[in-house]
Amino acid sequence: MAGPTDWDRRARDGTEPAGGLDRAAAILDAFDATHRELTLASLVHRCGLPRSTTHRTADRMLRLGWLDKPDDRYRIGQRLFELSGLVPIRHELREAVLPFLHDLHAAVKVAVQLGVLHGTEVLVVEKITGHRPMPMLSQVGGTIPAYCSALGRAIMAWSPGEAVEAALAGPMPARTPRTLTDADAVRRELAAIPDRGWAVEREEGNIGVSCVAAPIFGPLGEVVAALSVTGPSAAVRSERAGPPVQLAAAAASRAYSRR
Repeated sequence: MAGPTDWDRRARDGTEPAGGLDRAAAILDAFDATHRELTLASLVHRCGLPRSTTHRTADRMLRLGWLDKPDDRYRIGQRLFELSGLVPIRHELREAVLPFLHDLHAAVKVAVQLGVLHGTEVLVVEKITGHRPMPMLSQVGGTIPAYCSALGRAIMAWSPGEAVEAALAGPMPARTPRTLTDADAVRRELAAIPDRGWAVEREEGNIGVSCVAAPIFGPLGEVVAALSVTGPSAAVRSERAGPPVQLAAAAASRAYSRR
């Protein structure tokens, strides 16, 4: 006999999702950058709902366009993609900053990214890689840890103390031998960023890959995002990449603030 599911356990302790929207959210949460298509069995395993509930809810989501199922695998539907373009952070911030991302990419010839702080992670809002593949980078809509990313550090360096502490509150595993995994060490790194004007991450997320990022500010002078350049460490050096990244971020800040 099969053991109790996550749903069964949550039902016992009173934390089970309350209705259809919660069940749909559990199904959507089963998808991520490494699980873009799921069989029904995989979807059941990852969302923690009973098989019959998963199948019934997923079928309804198919009819709504929230999911798609071209063969025997589920994936995120076109309707959610259409709606995502209406999210203010995607629409307003992305539209304001995108021209400067293109200019920066043309200047540095490596990948550029736009990200916002979301708890302990950075949400990637936009990415331009050109013809050079960077498979280790998160996709748009994906997340990267704030503590060991230049994007996260560029935002945290100008963030209120409570936001910094929240971002550093989670686990800080070593992604490479170079990763800073101590919160005090990250705080010391953050303290050095404002004088320099940009944040640096050198092979802390992936060996051989480095990143330089600078903050984007809103109309009240608050940090709202960061943009970065990422590429092979030999091509992304702070002293060369820092100034164009800082200039692009400053121009993007002015454009975003005018909105």
